[in-house]
Amino acid sequence: MARGIDTAAHKATLAAEGDTVAVLGCGVDVVYPSENRKLAGDIAEKGLLLSEFPMGSVAFPQNFPVRNRIISGMSVGLLVVEGAQYSGSAITAKLALDQGRELFAVPGNITSKTSWGPNLLIKQGAKLVQEWNDVVTELPAEARRRLIEAGRSRITGEQLDLPGNAEAGTPAAATGRWVLAKLKIDSATHLDDLLDTLEDSSPSELIAALFELEMMGLVKQLPGKNFVKVW
Repeated sequence: MARGIDTAAHKATLAAEGDTVAVLGCGVDVVYPSENRKLAGDIAEKGLLLSEFPMGSVAFPQNFPVRNRIISGMSVGLLVVEGAQYSGSAITAKLALDQGRELFAVPGNITSKTSWGPNLLIKQGAKLVQEWNDVVTELPAEARRRLIEAGRSRITGEQLDLPGNAEAGTPAAATGRWVLAKLKIDSATHLDDLLDTLEDSSPSELIAALFELEMMGLVKQLPGKNFVKVW
């Protein structure tokens, strides 16, 4: 729940109605940084706040490298987005390797100090990540199956009438259902044609929906940015 990529990752996961865990370097009753008070409340309600430090413990700098072993230890893998040569993410990456976890890294500009960490990890054998699928393909088969089933239900609206089900009514789900209605099984539709008829969604939402539908096996991309619906 720290500033930067930590906050961005939590917010994005909550927005996608996923599961997120904040491993704190202070007591669970202490909000650090203070500007993340609302985020802490959202995670407490929809995810999990976790700490090994006693209630009331202040967020001392030395606490954060200590808690990093929990972050890597409870995860299937670790994705390093940015980090200097000597940084917290570099410490977490070493812990992940010691714990036998998968290690992923997003490459960056070689002139940026914060790209030193991930670029070095890639040079040493970490998996280079260019898109979401580079990570998803490394998940255990059962985890991938759960993601696909949940996504299909959300996109196709199969659980739309179930009490308490909000996923099928999200904008992303609506865009996905619109795409499925437009695409055909026996003939391909070009991406430009989809964009020309797009009304209630943005181009970025359309692209995201197409990627998600591909992952679920509901849509297939053909050469030349053409798409067909899978039977």
